[in-house]
Amino acid sequence: MSNAVQTKDGALILDSHKLSYHYDRVQAWEAGERIAPVSVDMSLTRGCGAMCSFCYAMMQESQARSGIKVNHALNLLDDFAEIGIRSVSLVSDGESTLSKAYVPFIQHAASLGIDVGNATNAWEWGPEKVDQILPHMTWIRFTVAAGRPESYARIMYKGPEHTEVFDRAIKNIKYAVDLKRRLGLSVTLGIQMVLMPDLKDEIIPFAQLGLDLGVDYAVIKHCSDDEQGTLGIDYSQYEALYGLLEQAESMSNDKTKVIVKWSKIRDGDQASYSRFYGPQFLLQISGSGLVAPSGMFFNARYSKLHIGNFTEERFKDIWKSERYWRAMNYLASPSFDAPTMMGTLPIQHYVSVALDNHAKGIQKIQPGMDPKPLHHNFL
Repeated sequence: MSNAVQTKDGALILDSHKLSYHYDRVQAWEAGERIAPVSVDMSLTRGCGAMCSFCYAMMQESQARSGIKVNHALNLLDDFAEIGIRSVSLVSDGESTLSKAYVPFIQHAASLGIDVGNATNAWEWGPEKVDQILPHMTWIRFTVAAGRPESYARIMYKGPEHTEVFDRAIKNIKYAVDLKRRLGLSVTLGIQMVLMPDLKDEIIPFAQLGLDLGVDYAVIKHCSDDEQGTLGIDYSQYEALYGLLEQAESMSNDKTKVIVKWSKIRDGDQASYSRFYGPQFLLQISGSGLVAPSGMFFNARYSKLHIGNFTEERFKDIWKSERYWRAMNYLASPSFDAPTMMGTLPIQHYVSVALDNHAKGIQKIQPGMDPKPLHHNFL
């Protein structure tokens, strides 16, 4: 199982894909069928109290920021279940814990048999919410920009003196870790650092914080940039950090694994694929309700790839529409060139590499073997 990390609960794949466990979809796609995504990455709002210096959503402005209404969120899940979507991750371009739909959405998804994950800063994620959602979650990943309070507040909020946001997040994460242990829950809890090259001094404190919290993993990943280089990420600078990253990984213990997303850090802004097949399997939806193939295309300048809005029409009708498939077919055509026509390292990157290699005959995707890895419904 490539790039799998063995944890006490099973194999965890954060630096690859899990298409092998959805081989039926791969075969249908290869046969030219119109497939439902395996997984959807979305948000229930565009609002967020953080001001993270690494945030791609800052470059996706020009949409409504009001949250999704509860009835629209529940209808969306009904449509997901009807067409065969297997998981949903509340990540995308907003802080979903701020939404009134947050708790009912997660509980309804679980009742439909749809796996749910969530990335959150945990600032507005107190015990009352945690109690209601944790038993229904597959995984929760906490955005923790640095292991030291002042650095965290500088990178994610208004400045190094505002460490109260760090204190609040850590308190809520500790509560979740304790609740998981007390109730014997299967949910995977992890923290994530988005590594910009100038944050090298935060790598080891971040890894240590993961160990101190007792979360299941602490992952360090690349930073995505748009095709204009708005965030100014120089991907060549990551190589100088390899020693520190290896040192962080070596800090892993039986309880907490420190994981580096080596594949994306090494790939940088050099995509091996021109055709962008990934969104057919892993779709993104904005916290405004906008359905676009990838978060890379939420900005108004990509309006020709804006397929619809599930607050205005049912998602199942959007998915069946010719405009949905026009967008997907365009991205999979010779008219589209991923390295020059979109940002770097989208969430569909691993999936797109694998599908491109499969289509070219370089490396065929094989059916998955048991036992399945953790979170196998999340690509």
